Amino acid sequence: MVDEVLRLSAQRGYTVFHRNRENSNVLSDIVVVHPASIAMIRMWPYVLIMDTTYNIPLLECVGMTPTGKNFTVATTFMYNEQAMTYRCVLQQIKHLYFTSAMLND
Repeated sequence: MVDEVLRLSAQRGYTVFHRNRENSNVLSDIVVVHPASIAMIRMWPYVLIMDTTYNIPLLECVGMTPTGKNFTVATTFMYNEQAMTYRCVLQQIKHLYFTSAMLND
């Protein structure tokens, strides 16, 4: 099933990053990005909202236009919510969108 998701995502122009658990073929994390999201976050990189308020480790990243409209930047399914997992996922999002350093608290 995961292979089919990856194939269909690539076929439809989505950018997908996935990572397997160490020494395994078991999927650990997957980041899915729509092609239009890359253009939008490069135009308006000033606000990036990250939310994980779901019952599963789902990280939703949302940007905001100057007129206050939200747009999805990336959707990420994670194996767990440990610091290393967030670090890997955020590094991938940074790599996709930004040429300068991403600021965080």
